[in-house]
Amino acid sequence: MKPVVTTIEQPALDGSIPASTPSRRQSEDYETWLADVWPHFIATAANGRTFTCYEVADLHKLPDPPNPQAHWGRLMTLLKDEGYIRTAGWACSDRPTAHHSGVRTWRGTAAARRDAAA
Repeated sequence: MKPVVTTIEQPALDGSIPASTPSRRQSEDYETWLADVWPHFIATAANGRTFTCYEVADLHKLPDPPNPQAHWGRLMTLLKDEGYIRTAGWACSDRPTAHHSGVRTWRGTAAARRDAAA
């Protein structure tokens, strides 16, 4: 399936329409999306540094899932349940649309580092 690219055209205060920029790709299928993004999060967990979900997605230009409001959180829950990451605390989000709201931070576990070394 081809990823869907959407654009957002917000008029300026003077009524003009600025040049549109494409938003992130969006996958149509959850399983395909999960297979695409999983290795990037595993590799990030293996390096042992603290990170946010958005940092990894933005760094690797990962596509959005079919339901971004639910699937990003589900991904992090799966990674935690599989033992690759643990909660590390909270930070202000770098995501432009989040207005610096609080987000969970994560850190890779020793198991993630062992799997990367194997």
